[in-house]
Amino acid sequence: MKLLITDTCHLTAEERAYLEGLGLEVIEAPDEAPYDGDPAEIDAIACKFLFSYAPIERFVNLKYVQLFMAGWDHVPMDYIRSHGIEFHNARGVYSIPIAEFGIAGVLALYKKLRLFDSRQRARIWEREPILPELTGRHVLVVGAGSIGGEFAKRLRAFDCRITGLTRHVAPKEYFDDVRSLDDLDDVLPDADIVIMCLPGNEDTRHIIDGRRFAMMKPDAIFVNVARGVLADEAALVAALENGRLGGAVLDVFETEPLPEDNPLWAFENVIVLPHTSFGAQYNVRRSFEVMNRDLAGSALLKS
Repeated sequence: MKLLITDTCHLTAEERAYLEGLGLEVIEAPDEAPYDGDPAEIDAIACKFLFSYAPIERFVNLKYVQLFMAGWDHVPMDYIRSHGIEFHNARGVYSIPIAEFGIAGVLALYKKLRLFDSRQRARIWEREPILPELTGRHVLVVGAGSIGGEFAKRLRAFDCRITGLTRHVAPKEYFDDVRSLDDLDDVLPDADIVIMCLPGNEDTRHIIDGRRFAMMKPDAIFVNVARGVLADEAALVAALENGRLGGAVLDVFETEPLPEDNPLWAFENVIVLPHTSFGAQYNVRRSFEVMNRDLAGSALLKS
């Protein structure tokens, strides 16, 4: 059984030995390059972007795909489903760093760290006596999955009231309330912070549009760490220009890299990040742990 694993995982000798102990012959290859071996020999693939460089149709005996990413909008899922290929994503791998980054951004806006940074550079000693507090805020997490759950877990420490929206309503740990995504319009006007954690697809494209930005509190903070298409970017810019939004923390955009002439760069109350909130110290370790968990229950090793 041959497992093609790309260099995004950076296997240690111990990790390679573990996989070989499961009966897998491990083949390592670049992630963002065509595969120069024989695709017909490969039974399983663990990668990020390999299928953008090596068409999946060439791997005629493929039975298993482990994606080292949470989102799979760049993966040929129609082919995977139609050919009965077992598929797993990296659910949970990046949730912690994304939540940390998002909360750090909100705190940076509330505590005016950009202002204090500019004063430090100018050696100006000047206080701001009335800074906003995160404690007690109503946080709306749109998408109460793995990433949303990590936000909620951390925000509990700030005594926030946390509402989660999801397609499948059920009580969830760390959330004070879990409601249907269909209730977005009902809860949006009361939220102090709106955090987007949904996947990007046709159903969620521009789910936050001009009408919904207008429904938010004028001092609300909008956080998007999921997919740029979730927000109508022109409407977001208009809300910021008109003072209809307190600020934004943005790690994803409709066009990436964000063009130099995009007005979002210039707002003092907007934190622009280069789609980097997922990057973290322990991602590789977590990726390997997730792959091991998925392999343990896989039909691949039972065949």
